[in-house]
Amino acid sequence: MKKLDMYVIKEGKKLRCGYTTGSCATGAAKAATIGLLTGEIPRYIEIDTPAGITLKLEVEKPNIGQDFAECCIVKDAGDDPDSTDGIEVFAKVSRRNDRDIVISGGIGIGRITRDGFWGKAGESAINPVPRKMIAKEVSQVTEQGLDILIYSPMGVEIGKKTFNSNIGIEDGISIIGTKGIVEPMSEDALKKSIYLEIDNIYDSGKRSIGLYPGNYGEKIAEQLSIKDDGVKISNFIGDSLLYCYNKGFEKITLVGHIGKFCKLSIGVFNTHSKTCDVRIESFIYYLAMNNAPRELILKLNECLTSEEALKIIIENGYEKVIGDMTKGCIDRIKRYLKDEEFDIDVVMYSMDYGVLLSNRRML
Repeated sequence: MKKLDMYVIKEGKKLRCGYTTGSCATGAAKAATIGLLTGEIPRYIEIDTPAGITLKLEVEKPNIGQDFAECCIVKDAGDDPDSTDGIEVFAKVSRRNDRDIVISGGIGIGRITRDGFWGKAGESAINPVPRKMIAKEVSQVTEQGLDILIYSPMGVEIGKKTFNSNIGIEDGISIIGTKGIVEPMSEDALKKSIYLEIDNIYDSGKRSIGLYPGNYGEKIAEQLSIKDDGVKISNFIGDSLLYCYNKGFEKITLVGHIGKFCKLSIGVFNTHSKTCDVRIESFIYYLAMNNAPRELILKLNECLTSEEALKIIIENGYEKVIGDMTKGCIDRIKRYLKDEEFDIDVVMYSMDYGVLLSNRRML
């Protein structure tokens, strides 16, 4: 597999870029088309990307049959932690009796289960930009009509590791990429996935939504019989709240671990520790607001984890802090959204104590 020699600097580190599944499908389709016309599939293929960068991709597993040609490009995600890195994306090309370019998905390419951004229910999860890339590149090779089947035998299993099932795509990966190039460790890509899930819930007619910074929050919501459809939002609490609010949702319920929501309670809206780690300081703030003795505050200041701090608070009879933190989250969110009347509910939980309420614990 040929590696892309392109780098970006992220957080002071030099990281190698990669290319998308859309670029893989495009390269495979173009190489297979050349093979169909000439009887020989090239070893390397060049394609243009929407990012303005020309890729030279290594072509693998060439196969020419009686009335078709096929090959694959192996996905290179660069230094991005992408679950589709190393996946084989195949294109099988055959002639048509007209001049149409018909692109479809085979095994390992996900199917859309409901109408929306990706396309219509029942269609293959091949995004509009890759479709245009494929059509453009093969049109440079021939004016003849072609049937182009994109498939990926590894896609069924790898698709289970992606966000696809959360956005209504089943049984495979998506052929995606608006630029054709993967920039490593892109927070934007993750946020776009979150926004797409939010869009799908709104488009289904729902006007209340659950937001979960972690996987366990979703389980807690189920235990509490919270019926709202929900989205896992990682550390992007502020971005997700603003997106939901501006989208038009009328109620938002957040369910998350106290280790994240203690930060939210004092106004932190990106809870990643590299951005801001004020967990212990938040507990100290609310203890001080409840006139806790200095000795207790100094003891809490020695804590390393939110669970440890919570244990000390509960054992010393300051459970009221839990309710104050919950109210703090709600107040901060309303201030953040600039809407004091907006309907917000916040549920905090602890791995040691379960769901946390203002004056009791529910295991």
